[in-house]
Amino acid sequence: MTPEAFSGLDLLATAVIFLDDKLAVQYMNPAAENLFELSSKNTSGQPLGRLFSEEAKLVSAIGYACDNNCSYTEHDLALSVAGRSRLQLACTVTPVELAAGSGFLLEFRHVEQQLKIAREERLLDQNQANRELIRNLAHEIKNPLGGIRGAAQLLERELERPNLHEYTQVIMKEADRLQSLMDRLLAPHRLPQPVTLNIHEVLERVRSVILAEYAQDIVIRRDYDSSLPLLKGDKEQLIQVALNIVRNAAQALQGKGEIRLKTRIARQVTLVRKRYRHAIELQVIDNGPGIPEAIRERILYPLVSGRDNGSGLGLTIAQNFITQHHGTITYESVPGNTCFTILLPVNEVT
Repeated sequence: MTPEAFSGLDLLATAVIFLDDKLAVQYMNPAAENLFELSSKNTSGQPLGRLFSEEAKLVSAIGYACDNNCSYTEHDLALSVAGRSRLQLACTVTPVELAAGSGFLLEFRHVEQQLKIAREERLLDQNQANRELIRNLAHEIKNPLGGIRGAAQLLERELERPNLHEYTQVIMKEADRLQSLMDRLLAPHRLPQPVTLNIHEVLERVRSVILAEYAQDIVIRRDYDSSLPLLKGDKEQLIQVALNIVRNAAQALQGKGEIRLKTRIARQVTLVRKRYRHAIELQVIDNGPGIPEAIRERILYPLVSGRDNGSGLGLTIAQNFITQHHGTITYESVPGNTCFTILLPVNEVT
């Protein structure tokens, strides 16, 4: 099939691939070459299965379009090429008849940004609901806790047998522990007190704390972009955010492994339903075992922890603080590589 037959598709911004009836690539327009980072010349004649991994959903869409002789759009398609990162796409499959033979026209559109925005909005709504629930619950628990501790103190004074004081001490210590937990649950509701700061000063403070706590076999590597602009934020809150995430990574490594602190500039990003020209991207990456599958989708929820003795509050507090800064926290985790990404806006909203 000659390239001239598809010359009208070369100027389209939409990525287009034409397959013959054997599902071999016959044509790929420049937009598709850019999207998949492939050369049309090198892929011509290649079967679809050799071009993409995890192509079963795409083949199923082609089969449906063929069987019903109609266009069919698959809105949630994940494709990866030759080990590169996975792309979230929508694909419209259209059976076509040409003079040189029949085949299928595939039109691909990037939907990753739309999915990311939708996920951020769900997390934002969930976070707001969680904050209200926790705040109300913490207030309800704090009042009787004070009464329990006070009653235990009075009881201790009245006990004549010293060996019974052990029980009142247990009551008071547990009441103090729960009181501390309630204070931590309520702490994120303090409004930020913004100052102009350098994000690397925050990270260096956190790095020194973690290295002091885990002095043996934890390695913390810096991968900083020194050209990052200053931002406005509450320094203590941002230190607490980074400290909670980095400490979680160190605990997951069980004192032995590598953590990487990476900063970059992100351009034209949407955060909390607003568009920004620039944002600071901070990543905390560790080579630990990864987040357990059972809690991976709920790790930012309150009281969810991957450790037996964990409170499940560190990441919830971090998310609350970042939300107050109009930023986002996302994460990806597989065994050997867990990455938490924080985006904080800078400059004015576009």
